[in-house]
Amino acid sequence: MSSTFHFTAETPSDALFSDIQTLNKFGDEPFAELVTIVFAFLLEPSKSSRLLSQLDEFAEQQGVSSTALRGVVKSLLTVPYSAVRKNMTPVHLKEDLVNLGLSEEKSSHLSDKWKSNLVGLSRTAAGQSLMVNQLVDMEWKFGVTAASSELQTVGSTFLQMKLVVNKGNSTENVYMELSLPQFYSFLHEMEKAKASLEYLS
Repeated sequence: MSSTFHFTAETPSDALFSDIQTLNKFGDEPFAELVTIVFAFLLEPSKSSRLLSQLDEFAEQQGVSSTALRGVVKSLLTVPYSAVRKNMTPVHLKEDLVNLGLSEEKSSHLSDKWKSNLVGLSRTAAGQSLMVNQLVDMEWKFGVTAASSELQTVGSTFLQMKLVVNKGNSTENVYMELSLPQFYSFLHEMEKAKASLEYLS
């Protein structure tokens, strides 16, 4: 068996080997269900809350620890996520999974799922790369509308934000004014994005 890995230049950690091999304990049907959950997240990473609830439900059905399952899934996500970034083929992905200790059958199933979703996964990865800019600084202030030509807005609370983002070779100021409901919606989206990044980091 080859010990060369395509998805990373570094030697995979013992935890990654252990987590991937743990997947062999699942029967074919539960494994296929888990792979479906993982790929749904990879295709729509903004829906991290859905991933967590699906994993909790899966853990309960299979009689396994939810915390342990999350650790295994985090490692499982590492391989296809890195494969997207490295522009790997399904054959190379299967080789890496076998080298990590996943059975031949399960590796084939996962690489087939990878192949059938490759376009969507690549599109998601490209979209994230284009959309993400590093947040350098942020300022905010709250205010209350004291007077307005629209009577219903008088007394309403708002939030003004100034975001400084890194555009590569320069920074750019982005200004936003949000009502409180809009701000809470924005905060909720940021928390989901943070959860996604934590799973993929």
